[in-house]
Amino acid sequence: MHDWLTVYGNRRVLGLLGLGFSSGLPLALIGTTLQAWMTVENVDLRVIGIFSLVGLPYTLKVLWAPVMDRFTLPWLGRRRGWIVLTQLVLAVAIFTLGLSSPSLMPWVVAALALTIAFASASQDIVIDAYRADVLYEKELGAGAATTVVGYRLAMLTSGAIALIVSDYLPWRQIYLAMAGLMLANILFTVAAPEPTDRAIPPKTLKDAVWEPLLTYFQRSGAVAMLVFIMVYKLSDVIAGAMTTPFLLEVGFSRTDVGTVNKAFGLASTVLGTLAGGGIIAKIGINRSLWIFAFLQALSNFAFTALALVGKNYAVMVTAIGLENLFGGMGTAAFVAFMMRLCDKRFTATQYALLTSFMAVTRVLAGAPTGFMVNSLGWPMFFAMSILGALPGILLLPHFAPWRERTAAD
Repeated sequence: MHDWLTVYGNRRVLGLLGLGFSSGLPLALIGTTLQAWMTVENVDLRVIGIFSLVGLPYTLKVLWAPVMDRFTLPWLGRRRGWIVLTQLVLAVAIFTLGLSSPSLMPWVVAALALTIAFASASQDIVIDAYRADVLYEKELGAGAATTVVGYRLAMLTSGAIALIVSDYLPWRQIYLAMAGLMLANILFTVAAPEPTDRAIPPKTLKDAVWEPLLTYFQRSGAVAMLVFIMVYKLSDVIAGAMTTPFLLEVGFSRTDVGTVNKAFGLASTVLGTLAGGGIIAKIGINRSLWIFAFLQALSNFAFTALALVGKNYAVMVTAIGLENLFGGMGTAAFVAFMMRLCDKRFTATQYALLTSFMAVTRVLAGAPTGFMVNSLGWPMFFAMSILGALPGILLLPHFAPWRERTAAD
């Protein structure tokens, strides 16, 4: 317990709670919350559908990450200066969006939403880079966990809480309040410590573009490493893509799904992420990846059991609790692993590259799951999803050997 308190109590790790919150706050404001506002104002469904394209900057952020590696702003150091700039842009854009009307000026709202998405993706780039730069290896797991917790709490604030409050307050006031929260996040950035290891940035923009790629792909097994990054959480992605439709089809109400799958699931994820960070600090990243890989796979057995027994609240709560608990542990270890791979001269670009490959799995692996359910049925689908863990487990000896000594050993 003392080790856990020590790793979570230091300023480098604790400061990431606020930065994680800042990173997560904008997402729902241009996603589900904005969709709800547009629906209430009777915006055409076709327009609402087109608005999903404003999320493109999140998938393309690797394209301008080199700029943030190359140039340092004249305040608060190499990373925090960029964070403050993006936070200011976000606060102004969210404030302006709150003064707009989706029904009267949809394309102005679209332009503002796209601006928020671009600034938010840019903030993610530099917060990820700062986190990898400021943490010591033994703190990587705890730092990843703290960031995820802050991120989830922010999504809860700008998503679920904003929707609930919208029954009592105008949308304008909600968005203005969110702009105020974003502005307040600057305090967390100012209070965060500067990394002690001051890496020398690339000398030219050309170097910032090509050197991160060269230094990454020159290492042994670089391409296979990207495959490992794509498949480590494959079983989670396959099962997660069909969780909500499954629960509704089994007979649970939307209230059941919202309360247990979303609220209880969020609490379980936070607990698992924090526990994972503490375990990583104790036994190291590599061994944690092994343990959590098997736990993530085993959690899918609970959904297989639920598919066999049907509507059963006890089994439902157990399945969702285990899935989110072990999934949170796996996320903490995996984020820490990717941070460790980055060269601190090019953290922004390399981490953006790695997370882009990780995102490919979420997009592609979820696509065939509906066909799998139709062919196999629910029990066999969840049983087969466990096999999705095998590629990652088989690659673990190559990229995270159990006996390798780390700073935590």
